[in-house]
Amino acid sequence: MRKKLLTLLAVAVVAGGMSQKAFATNGDDMIGVSPVSRAMGGIGVGMPICATDALYRNPAWMSKSKNFEVSFGSTLFLPDVKASATTPLGTVEATSKADTFVIPEFSITQRLNEKVVVGLGAFGVSGMGTDYRNADSTGMLMNMNTNFSFMRMMPAVSYKISDNLSMGAALHLTWGSLDMGDGYSQDFGIGGNIGLAYETDMLSLGFSYMSPVSMTYKRVYDSNGDGVYEDMKLEQPQEVAAGVGVKPIDGLKVGFDVRWINWADADGYKQFGWNNQIVYALGAEYKATEALTLRAGFNYAKSPLDDVSAASNDAPTITVPDLAAPFNEYFIGVMNALGFPVITETHITIGAGYKVSEHFTINVAYVHAFEGDFKVEDTSNAYPTYEAKNAQNSISMGLHWNF
Repeated sequence: MRKKLLTLLAVAVVAGGMSQKAFATNGDDMIGVSPVSRAMGGIGVGMPICATDALYRNPAWMSKSKNFEVSFGSTLFLPDVKASATTPLGTVEATSKADTFVIPEFSITQRLNEKVVVGLGAFGVSGMGTDYRNADSTGMLMNMNTNFSFMRMMPAVSYKISDNLSMGAALHLTWGSLDMGDGYSQDFGIGGNIGLAYETDMLSLGFSYMSPVSMTYKRVYDSNGDGVYEDMKLEQPQEVAAGVGVKPIDGLKVGFDVRWINWADADGYKQFGWNNQIVYALGAEYKATEALTLRAGFNYAKSPLDDVSAASNDAPTITVPDLAAPFNEYFIGVMNALGFPVITETHITIGAGYKVSEHFTINVAYVHAFEGDFKVEDTSNAYPTYEAKNAQNSISMGLHWNF
């Protein structure tokens, strides 16, 4: 029974991940993977919340896992993305047709002995894209159609150093897909993360580091119009995170995480003008009854994109690896506005868990990201002023078994 369950869940996650097209919310990263974390603002570094987010956020917290645990779930992602182009003759506005996506998550953990827990997770963790094909008759929105998806599969291990202190590490085997409007290109990569966790009856502390992952998408874009499609490097950035959790009263847990995402030094993102982000995540969980747990949270990170005010006739000096043609700041801004408007900042989250039986729990979450705005102005007045707006809603559901 256990073997059949794991096989079915793994196939479902891989199939879902291969078709993923989505926006995410901290840059192009999901604020959290499981419905437990997403309901609590995306926390999971400084406080143990579930095995799935332990694997992703801080593998040291796998030390809290029971004998054997399996989690499977998905997020229905509903972005509302708009773009406009304004000239002296008027404004053209359209809504992206890329508006409904499913993002999977799956994890298992197995306790080997009192000190060692091993685990495996597979998650869709990053994504972005728009679809403005046939959106306007003027061509000012360029029939833009983009898609980026990124998935991590992570074998992991945790070790309990003492009653209060644990450490953990995970290997990240990654798959990515990029489409710049001329067809998909895929690549595989490798990275990892490490974590430390400390816990007492009232207080918990956590620290984690996630390495960068370098990816090269072959023959993905013809930047100079010569008919030859060039490769493009896009490196998922390193992250450093720390968090704290407290139990102020019986049945209540509150956690706060801070994450630093190094977009500004990651190949591809750096050339597209992305800034580093500091993510603040706050979450709470209250055990209302023996069966029902209530959750809520808040997540904020300033958009990695600043508004652009530059001349379209400036010399092209920005070279995106490994594209052949250079770009100037205005046209980089237009690509971000029409193709990759990762501009949401503030999120509120709620959710719940219901323990159906001793071995089975259902978790749900809802996340709302308030509308963000990004503008690109041509100071030479030769090309339009572009503006992008992005708001998001998502619903997550997860099934959790422990044996």
